[in-house]
Amino acid sequence: MMPPAEGVEYVDHPLIKKGTVEARLYQQLITASVLEKGNTLVVAPTALGKTIVAALVAAERLRQYPDGKVLLLAPTKPLAVQHAETLRRIMNVPEEAVVVLTGTVPPKKREKVWAGGRIICATPQTIESDLLAGRISLENVVLTVFDEAHRAVGDYPYVFIAKEYVRSAKSPLVLALTASPGGSEERIQEVCSNLFIKHVEIKTPDDPDVKPYVKDIRTRWVHVPLPEKFAEIKRLIENAIRMRLRRLKEIGVISSADLREYSIKDYIALQTKIQQYVGENPEKEELYEALQRVAEVLKLAHALELLESQGITALHKYFERLELRSLQPRAPKSVKSLLIDPAVKHAAQEVRALFLKGYEHPKLERLREILQRFFQEHRSAKAIVFVQYRDTANRIVEELNKVEGISAVRFVGQATKEGDKGLSQREQQKIIEDFRAGKYNVLVATSVAEEGLDIPSVDLVVYYEPVPSEVRYIQRRGRTGRFGTGNVYILVAKGTRDEAYYWAARARERKMIETLKRLKKTFEIVGSRGQKTITDFVRVERKKPVASVFVDHRERASGVVKALRDYGDVRLSIKELPVGDYIVSDRVVIERKSAPDFVQSIVDGRLFEQAAKISSHFLRPVVIVEGVDLYSVRNVHPNAIRGAIASLIVDYGIPVVFTRDEKETAAYIRALARREQLDLNREPRLRGEKRVLSLPEMQRFIVESLPFVGPKLAKQLLKHFGTVERVFTASERELATVEGIGQKRAKEIRRVLTEEYRED
Repeated sequence: MMPPAEGVEYVDHPLIKKGTVEARLYQQLITASVLEKGNTLVVAPTALGKTIVAALVAAERLRQYPDGKVLLLAPTKPLAVQHAETLRRIMNVPEEAVVVLTGTVPPKKREKVWAGGRIICATPQTIESDLLAGRISLENVVLTVFDEAHRAVGDYPYVFIAKEYVRSAKSPLVLALTASPGGSEERIQEVCSNLFIKHVEIKTPDDPDVKPYVKDIRTRWVHVPLPEKFAEIKRLIENAIRMRLRRLKEIGVISSADLREYSIKDYIALQTKIQQYVGENPEKEELYEALQRVAEVLKLAHALELLESQGITALHKYFERLELRSLQPRAPKSVKSLLIDPAVKHAAQEVRALFLKGYEHPKLERLREILQRFFQEHRSAKAIVFVQYRDTANRIVEELNKVEGISAVRFVGQATKEGDKGLSQREQQKIIEDFRAGKYNVLVATSVAEEGLDIPSVDLVVYYEPVPSEVRYIQRRGRTGRFGTGNVYILVAKGTRDEAYYWAARARERKMIETLKRLKKTFEIVGSRGQKTITDFVRVERKKPVASVFVDHRERASGVVKALRDYGDVRLSIKELPVGDYIVSDRVVIERKSAPDFVQSIVDGRLFEQAAKISSHFLRPVVIVEGVDLYSVRNVHPNAIRGAIASLIVDYGIPVVFTRDEKETAAYIRALARREQLDLNREPRLRGEKRVLSLPEMQRFIVESLPFVGPKLAKQLLKHFGTVERVFTASERELATVEGIGQKRAKEIRRVLTEEYRED
């Protein structure tokens, strides 16, 4: 540990090690505000010490509650580990009391680690999983810190954990930390609502108490003209888009064919809208064509964006991937249709010709110049180049490593994308260590480096293309200027969507700051009112009688399980179920399927196998099909889907319930559980009350066990031969005479019945 600096005032608190935390006024004021006003969102630029604020609040909460725990959540394992190291260094608690919980720790061990820890630094996915499995309780957690709190939207685990926390903790306090909660008031309000925020603290670089600790960041944007050689390719792609927009207008799903009126986001929204139309009108064939045309437009719009902002290599590789996909047995019609379009074929040929000549986007040359000049002036400097696509990252690394004085390395996420192998967490960590040690001086990174990783501060950040997201814009910029003047260069292709993205991000950042300042003045009243409503909700729900539901372990991470827990009156037990997904009584089991999975299970035959199992184990099985686009998820004729549903209802006696989404599915499961248990006094059991089959049902059940034999064929075989015994003793030739059996099925049936049994 470094000795305390002379002349610097340090925080004096029994749970903060002496001489480790500088007493900054703004940090102490924020800490006091959190402790006084309750659940708080703290918005402050990167490098202003938000983690120190968390430590100061944690120290006081642990002093007030000696038996309490503190939970600090971070979106990635490296960041959780980094927080733990910081807290061990400054908190005056035994080092073993600060623990780390991530998915790399086995579940059984996590339970023990949680029990022994006083300060737990964890990833949200791990805590969510352990809460759903009942391995941990948040009852004694006196502070939960949500780092990178802007993620608390949609289905991100922060949302679920926050609900569980305010419901179950005896003395809850939420501290949410972020540099950028979002550009729109709706987004900020969503974050605040999901984390039960009552108060907002915002600090900007212009605040008098912050200014002494903020370094200047010089931002320069470099406008790069699009080369003439790109013009013909751009014209061909745009013409291909226009042709499809005109067809969509003819079908009646859009009112204008002017491509200037649409963005990729608009095309995605249109695709969703048409899918909804298909679900409501499955007999309208032109809607299926409309879906295909929109899929083609999306691919062309992506190609255009690659040309304008990335260059020839990225676009050439994209066309190559489309070619490979078109050769696959189940290639989408949209891919095959695109590649036979004369305009698209011509564009791909032009791109290939430029690629073979080594032609690139002029941004690459400007990037080389910027880095070369910067390293000549700052020989020990470090830089990050942010790029949107891996193909571009690969090309940039290749070119930069040809320049004297530059040692570049690619830094991407863990997932393998379209044949491009990602980096494991260990590989990422090794690259960061080598970058910190000076083995590399340029990190060429995708969005994975924007947040959530312990990447050292750099002297220069280059955006290879602007990003429309104000959150990502701020996160990227925050990688520089922590310990000295920072430098940011933004490369913008003239006359392209690059310019629109850049100004959109700037406008959203300004709007975010204005919104937060306004909320800071008014949010305490609104937030307090909202918190009161939530507290009342939790209190009322706790009074309700509780129903129990057994949940199959594969459903643990589903939104259904989270929605069931949100009710507060459903007790969940996660287990490996013998059949089905949810058991709500000794006679009711529920098989849940998403719309795509339901259709796929018809195609591969799983549906009727599962139907036979659940109907043989439980007296009242139920199938829930979730999703409105049942008839548009695959190229399966609607009559086949209707026939399968009819078979479930008539042949197996299984009712089929259709729900819009996971929340509605949860509502049905809850209603069934409450009716069975609270109204009819039937408790759930892993082995249900087996259905008593009639003699014809038992006979059909036995015959259905034969290969390739379903309910319909079983009936035909029994009608033809009269008894189960005669079916089983019939010759191959006799079996083949039954309609629907044929020679191949007859041969397989006889093989199963006559071959001697051998152990596997």
